Amino acid sequence: MAKTKTKTGAQEEKLLTDVELELMTILWRLGEGSVADVLEGLPKGRDLAYTSVSTILRILEQKGVLKTRKEGRGHVYIPELKKAAYESKALKHVVDRVFEGTPSALVKQLLQTIDDRELAELKALIDQAGRGQ
Repeated sequence: MAKTKTKTGAQEEKLLTDVELELMTILWRLGEGSVADVLEGLPKGRDLAYTSVSTILRILEQKGVLKTRKEGRGHVYIPELKKAAYESKALKHVVDRVFEGTPSALVKQLLQTIDDRELAELKALIDQAGRGQ
């Protein structure tokens, strides 16, 4: 496949893999970080090699999801793709693919899985949205 992709095109093309999302979640939380910072952010018992994390971060950079800054002998990785933008894209993907493009079907399913506290929070959000806030 010799197709050239722009940063935006790469970000819009596909969802992140599970491990890419795992590493991006750490970087979104940190704001930026080195390979060592990302390794440190992994949950206990999640063993990824330094070289594996480094390779995945470089792939994310090539996809336009991250940018880098040289710092000493290493690199600092900075998210180019905002978390909210990815959440929106992933949710649209789920609605389109799983719920046949019907957001209300997704909401109906969610309502069957939440507790009373979460339901109250949702009601408050719906009330706010109805007031145009």
